[in-house]
Amino acid sequence: MQNIISQLVKEFKIREQQAVNTVKLIDEGNTIPFIARYRKEATGGLDDSILRDFYERLTYLRNLESRKQEIRHLIEEQGRLTDEVLESIQNAQTMTELEDIYRPYRPKRRTRATIAKEKGLEPLSDIIWNQEMQEGSIENIAMAYLDPEKEVDTVEQAISMALDIIAERISDDADYRKYIRDFTFRNGVLEAKAAKEEASVYEMYYEYKEAVSKIVPHRILAINRGENEKFLSVKIVLDEDKIIEDLCMKVIVKPSIGSELIKRAVEDAYKRLIAPSIEREIRNQLTEKAEDQAIRVFGENLRNLLLQPPVKGKIVMGVDPGYRTGNKIALVDDTGKVLDTSVVFMTLPNHNKEQAKSTLKKLIELHHVNIIAIGNGTASRESEIVIAELCREMDRKVQYIIVNEAGASVYSASKLGSEEFPDFDVALRSAVSIARRLQDPLAELVKIDPKSIGVGQYQHDVNQKRLAEALRGVVEDCVNSVGVDLNTASPSLLQYISGITPTLAKNIVAYRQEKGRFLNRQELLNVSKLGPKAFEQCAGFLRIPGGDNILDNTAVHPESYNAVLQLLEMKNLTLKDIEKGGLKRLAEESGKWDLAQLSKELGIGLPTLKDIIRELQKPGRDPRDELPQPILRTDVMDLKDLKPDMILTGTVRNVIDFGVFVDIGVHQDGLVHISQLSDSYVKHPMDVVQVGDIVTVKVLDVDVARKRISLTMRGI
Repeated sequence: MQNIISQLVKEFKIREQQAVNTVKLIDEGNTIPFIARYRKEATGGLDDSILRDFYERLTYLRNLESRKQEIRHLIEEQGRLTDEVLESIQNAQTMTELEDIYRPYRPKRRTRATIAKEKGLEPLSDIIWNQEMQEGSIENIAMAYLDPEKEVDTVEQAISMALDIIAERISDDADYRKYIRDFTFRNGVLEAKAAKEEASVYEMYYEYKEAVSKIVPHRILAINRGENEKFLSVKIVLDEDKIIEDLCMKVIVKPSIGSELIKRAVEDAYKRLIAPSIEREIRNQLTEKAEDQAIRVFGENLRNLLLQPPVKGKIVMGVDPGYRTGNKIALVDDTGKVLDTSVVFMTLPNHNKEQAKSTLKKLIELHHVNIIAIGNGTASRESEIVIAELCREMDRKVQYIIVNEAGASVYSASKLGSEEFPDFDVALRSAVSIARRLQDPLAELVKIDPKSIGVGQYQHDVNQKRLAEALRGVVEDCVNSVGVDLNTASPSLLQYISGITPTLAKNIVAYRQEKGRFLNRQELLNVSKLGPKAFEQCAGFLRIPGGDNILDNTAVHPESYNAVLQLLEMKNLTLKDIEKGGLKRLAEESGKWDLAQLSKELGIGLPTLKDIIRELQKPGRDPRDELPQPILRTDVMDLKDLKPDMILTGTVRNVIDFGVFVDIGVHQDGLVHISQLSDSYVKHPMDVVQVGDIVTVKVLDVDVARKRISLTMRGI
């Protein structure tokens, strides 16, 4: 375990005690959000993203250590474990390196070499391999190994089989494989060619070459997809003669009568055994690296989407656009409760748009609608035109916004959607979801499989299990960073809270329905199957507005309540002062306090004290409220209205490796290529913008026929 700790300290550049404490907290069953928020003293303030990387690396290193023990035992059972082999096993840093060491000892299926050994040709291979004989003839020596009963009939056959044994020996050598792997990665060129003469989205790769060491992740995934769909043939090209020459210099240590034969074995070993294997390994490594990047981008985009600021205190009309079946309408109040539903027809030429507007106006007036949320799917553009006209005709101020409806149909057709709205058809559920995801993106989007939300790149081409695990971690971190209202949260939202399983989430809602709203956090202990450990993990992330204790509506953990009361008493304050609207005096005075000394007097860590003071200043605060609000519109633009050099404001919808897609209000997102993001060099778009950012862009070019918009953020 000490080796693992040392490795973690080195990789994460943290103190040994930080690593030891973090491993201990993980092993005790604490969740990442809980450790990140309430055990900062132990971890040295490591945030949730670093802790997840730490956990993943800890798991890998433990698996590596377990495999080392297993391999050592397997080789020992064969009676072949030398001090040199043991040292190599102990020093292995990766699974690849470890498996290379084990390769010569691994039980093999029948190969050409094993067949040659069965025919008694290993001694002949040893004579050639040992390079001791300076005189004589291998052919004459090989005569002694002819055996018609074993089907070794000729000298040439005996020598060829002996070389098969040597070739496998070379192939199994860990040092040779490492050299070839490194050489291939440094000097290899990934080459893609058309596998068939047919137009496709992969045409840019029909004659494509790029250095293995330089190819970027998103191109790897695109090429892999093209290969899987049989449009591309792909291989790694390099100077094989150079590798064979270098390998001969390593293998042939002195002149002997078998030198030329060894050269033959080296070439065979490389071309038949090593090169195909190394090419697979390197392509797998490239793919794994590309998947890591794609998952990271998807996760970061998802995080920023989930943490979009909620539109609070507004009555929202959700519109799920359609053609033949019409536009499904759902009105929800400021708590997300459905007030009314309707269907209007306004997107086809034969529809009565005036009648549709009349119906919508009545609903707007009746329910005092402030904002109309339009889904961005089929018929969205036609719906937007009519609704923009409606907004201009209204006597009261009504604005609209285009909402990304990705995943709404998945929710609508899900078991959860049917349980929530059993009497609604699928499209009406979508309309409700569209309205609610404007009011509280986090609470609504957690009902949808993160992979269906559509803010990634090549998400269908990566390992789905790893993607799902990573995205669940992102959702957990987002939900716990915001906290949820214990008395209104759905089971879908509750199950992402630290320590709460899907079963516990249902039990909490069942308790709420039977007993009424929770008045304090301690009541959680009355919920079926929610014990002390689960309470410890979840309590700080659950909020109770208007409960018995104002602290229950903050991120202060119940374990710190006594410290809070002591702090207030020391400063001549009470909980009543908090209830009166926040502690302005506390905010003004805390900057003058000796927090280090105060934390000692209270018996809590300095990070915890700082968090407590921050929470007491703004009880019940939502960290998302500090972010820019979404852009609301009252009029519509068309793609044809766009002209080069036009300056516009838009919302970042997706960030990928090669650029950013921005919604500028024309129903077609424009692309800001990575080269157009800044006047200075940009390594990755995420260094400049995030999903949800409000940005100013300039139109570079508009291709109306292909519905493509090129934008820039340079020189504005």
